[in-house]
Amino acid sequence: MSDVPQGLEVRVLVTDDDANIRALLQDVLESQGYKVDTACDGQEALEKISRQKPDLVLLDVEMPIMTGWEVVGKLKSDPLLQHMPVLMLTSLSRAEDKIQGLDLGADDYLTKPFNPGELLARVRSTLKRKKVDLDANPLSRLPGNTSIERDINARIAGGGKFAVLYADLNNFKAFNDRYGFKRGDEVIQRTADILLAARIPGDFVGHVGGDDFIMVTTLEHSEPACRKIVTEFEAMAPSLYDPEDQQRGFIEITDRQGQMARFPFVGVAVGAVTNEIRPLGSIGLISALGAEMKKFAKRSTRSAYAFDRRTY
Repeated sequence: MSDVPQGLEVRVLVTDDDANIRALLQDVLESQGYKVDTACDGQEALEKISRQKPDLVLLDVEMPIMTGWEVVGKLKSDPLLQHMPVLMLTSLSRAEDKIQGLDLGADDYLTKPFNPGELLARVRSTLKRKKVDLDANPLSRLPGNTSIERDINARIAGGGKFAVLYADLNNFKAFNDRYGFKRGDEVIQRTADILLAARIPGDFVGHVGGDDFIMVTTLEHSEPACRKIVTEFEAMAPSLYDPEDQQRGFIEITDRQGQMARFPFVGVAVGAVTNEIRPLGSIGLISALGAEMKKFAKRSTRSAYAFDRRTY
């Protein structure tokens, strides 16, 4: 009986410098319905992951060019990849070697030589745990609502100063109606890229859902981040459209009343909330204030941001 339900595709990237072990792992996994790709070293693994993200990475520890530990470190430091499950394969039996990998973020270990039955059991277990734990948005791969709440609650409990930026898109429905959901998904992905490019170390970027995003940052970086997001989005937006629409500077679609209506290019509206002036004691309060600020930002026909600087 296959581990993978019919009609579902589960991709595993097997990374090992030993061709015989790669072949053995591939045979075992494919016999249970997994789609398997292989890499012979850590650098090749990262290149393949950047092109097509697998559901799980089987990763040898001792490899040339880049060790398994180095690969795990890079994966877990990338917001788009940090939730990817990693099962490490090692001939090292020392506890400190396993601890090092787990501290870096590996999900489990399997010691060589391994039993095929144990390998499959650990693969199933790792995927099951990640399915429960992972709330990343499947389109942007950014952390979702559970992680967002966790990060903001930790900032509130920590008592330090911070800012929360709520962002969503203007005229996005019209864009979807004109170009279709596939092109709309590309807009979502490029918006995620812009927010990630605007962050500094320690910032959190999440995807609430749809065209709604969030960034948690420092007071000092909050306004520079808003400026960068708005500037980069405005520069990018025209490239989303077909040449004839780019020249016009707008699109025309039929509205619900059957009338032809004009819509400007998509823009980003950012509502910023900070605890610089008054305390922010709950996610509910922060969310409500952020929604108000987004409404102010949406009054502009272009991308814009608005800060809550009220004292009451």
